[in-house]
Amino acid sequence: MSIQGGKYGTALQAASSEGRLDIVKLLVEKEADINLQGGKYGTALQAASWGGNLDIMKLLLEKRADINVQGRNYF
Repeated sequence: MSIQGGKYGTALQAASSEGRLDIVKLLVEKEADINLQGGKYGTALQAASWGGNLDIMKLLLEKRADINVQGRNYF
């Protein structure tokens, strides 16, 4: 669940960025680390925010995503 690679980092970060709520739910149910940093977008919450995916942000916050994790420079 936490293998990293490419610009997204993990599968959870990729699904969060691309708005794939179905996949995010599955990965969270399988206990993917929601606060793991990696790839271009940092955490899954940051990736969802970058992609404008509010439903995914809400889900991750309900699952206790850490809002205090330092982000990356997106510019």
